[in-house]
Amino acid sequence: MTPPVLTHQETIRLDLPDSAAIVDAFNAIYEEAAGDPARIPWAHGKPNPTLLRWLDEHGCAVIRPGARVAVVGCGLGDDVALLTERGYEATGFDAAPCAIETARARHPDLRRALLVADLFDLPGRLLGRFDLVVEIHTLQALPPRFRPELAEAIASLLNHHGILFISSRVRPESVSLDSLEEAPFPFTPVEMQELCGQAGLEVADDAGGFLDNEDENQPPVRRIRAAFRRRT
Repeated sequence: MTPPVLTHQETIRLDLPDSAAIVDAFNAIYEEAAGDPARIPWAHGKPNPTLLRWLDEHGCAVIRPGARVAVVGCGLGDDVALLTERGYEATGFDAAPCAIETARARHPDLRRALLVADLFDLPGRLLGRFDLVVEIHTLQALPPRFRPELAEAIASLLNHHGILFISSRVRPESVSLDSLEEAPFPFTPVEMQELCGQAGLEVADDAGGFLDNEDENQPPVRRIRAAFRRRT
């Protein structure tokens, strides 16, 4: 079955000078939305189709049911619900308390799996715990100067054999990152591979590798879909 096409607006202008301001800014958006996904610029009210396709094509072969999965910046919790339905022990976390409050209201059976946690200051109980970590559009939503710190934090969630699934918009090499004034801040493919490499990760070819192609939006959006694991 072809995953649903996402056409919802994903761009937003935010002033994010530090990590505390990031949490406050995103929390305010969730609070103002009052549980309505249509009022959240990056929310679609359904599981991410890129993740869904990867699970069908690759994830089911390398991540067995019962495995521990973390969803970074889980927002409304729809990807956590999808992974739970697939038989995984899924945990979602977001730094915005209002996001988790809304996610728990949407998915009451997952209340204990939806946590308030800050990627800038992860609780020790989450470190090195997960067989799969899902990162969709979180890195691209935040100022690029935070990328190295955040990538290392994301990598720290993986256990020794864990896989990172990551999805992001692609920025043409001709467009300077410094020229972008609002989120998202897309990656070039080289930037993504270098960032993950600096965090001690390498492309996991057996889990779908590294893809850079256009999605099914109209007009199409160029995206990265990649799987990484700890460098051996």
